[in-house]
Amino acid sequence: MKITSATAILLSLIGTTVLNAPYVASAKAETIASALARAYMNNPDLNSQRAAVRGADEEIPRAKSGYRPTIAATASAGYQDNQVRALPSSNTTHNTTHPRSVGLSVTETLWNGNRTENSVTQAESKMLGARETMRSTEQSVLSDASTYYMNVLRDTAILNLNKRNITVLQQQLQQTQDRFKVGEVTQTDVAQSQANLAQARTGFFAAQANLEASIANFHQVIGVQPTRLEPARPLDNLIPKSLTQAIEIGQSQNPAIRALLHAVEAAQLQVNIDEAELYPTVGVSGNVSHQWDFQTNPNSNLNTASVIGQITIPIYGGGEVYARTREAKELVAQNRLQVDLQRAKVRAAVVTAWGQVQSSRQAISSSQATVKAAEIALRGVREEAKVGQRTTLDVLNAQQTLLNARVTLVSSQRDRVVATYALMSAIGKLSATNLHLAVNHYNPNVHYEQVKDKWIGLRTPDGQ
Repeated sequence: MKITSATAILLSLIGTTVLNAPYVASAKAETIASALARAYMNNPDLNSQRAAVRGADEEIPRAKSGYRPTIAATASAGYQDNQVRALPSSNTTHNTTHPRSVGLSVTETLWNGNRTENSVTQAESKMLGARETMRSTEQSVLSDASTYYMNVLRDTAILNLNKRNITVLQQQLQQTQDRFKVGEVTQTDVAQSQANLAQARTGFFAAQANLEASIANFHQVIGVQPTRLEPARPLDNLIPKSLTQAIEIGQSQNPAIRALLHAVEAAQLQVNIDEAELYPTVGVSGNVSHQWDFQTNPNSNLNTASVIGQITIPIYGGGEVYARTREAKELVAQNRLQVDLQRAKVRAAVVTAWGQVQSSRQAISSSQATVKAAEIALRGVREEAKVGQRTTLDVLNAQQTLLNARVTLVSSQRDRVVATYALMSAIGKLSATNLHLAVNHYNPNVHYEQVKDKWIGLRTPDGQ
């Protein structure tokens, strides 16, 4: 794209620092890549979702506990005094013992209608769904960060344009007052210049408020105050080549759709788990124990050992399991409808973002032409005003037209970049990996491998 002189001025404005603002203390330049890297590493929403994924990982060993035996140890100790009175002599004898015992029991479920197997598979589906939700959160955070980054750039440029406009209008007012003193213009011309200057100051304060709001949003998502922001480029090399391709990618890779597909699978498995409660349960238990002072005899001990198989066949439990199974089937249907709804939403988001990308390209070209024409018109009006062919109002209107054109160009350049990030998010490919951010990429498999077969222990892998 050929850069005109007007565009070069605007790019230099966008690249200018916001160090004049009292809230900025550092002069280190920031790029959009470094800002997104900060958000990826430090954003609390994203870190919270990562913790939720680690919590979902723990569902796997919980479900696998159904494969494992239950072991319990018992111990008892006490004092017992038996008094025996013999009739008719009424002689009383005392028998004092200290009954004690220790025991160990082991219980193992051999078959429970495949409830354990389905529970493990369901836990894995929920874990995968949590990962997709984390991906969705990552996309939202990166999209918001890019938007607020570009908002600060835009609002900084608009603030500077308004500031320069005030300077120009102050000079215009001074010239008008000087011409009024020599009788070249009227008091009306002076009043018009004063009114435009006051209006420009109002616009400056509004631009300043918008910038401060953008800076607040920037800090909320990225975690630091913006310093000197470098210009950003659109993601033209990453977005699909056609709308059809974009829609296909979005339908297959958008994390919101994938998360709901895992929810459907988990809901179907819940149906199987509930139905399995109507099946027999087969188990085996083993017990060993040792008792002292058995049956009030201080000199007797008892050792016992047993292995017992057991089968439990449910006959009727009030209908609660049947109702719960029917409810689970309805939830499966609900989740499937949610998938269809989400697919439609993703398609709409992709089409909308694609349209914004295409329209922003044309808007920049149109805005560049408008700025160039407005600059030429302003110079011409000023020259004509010097020889009396134009009024002061004509000059002021031409100045305002140029300001509006420059603001529109700045906004169009911002929209161009934001639209490409929005499109990447809609198709499900806005990630730190695809953006090649210089960060330590979070790998959920690390924690999963640490806990998936864990049998015992209270501490998490990070030491908590």
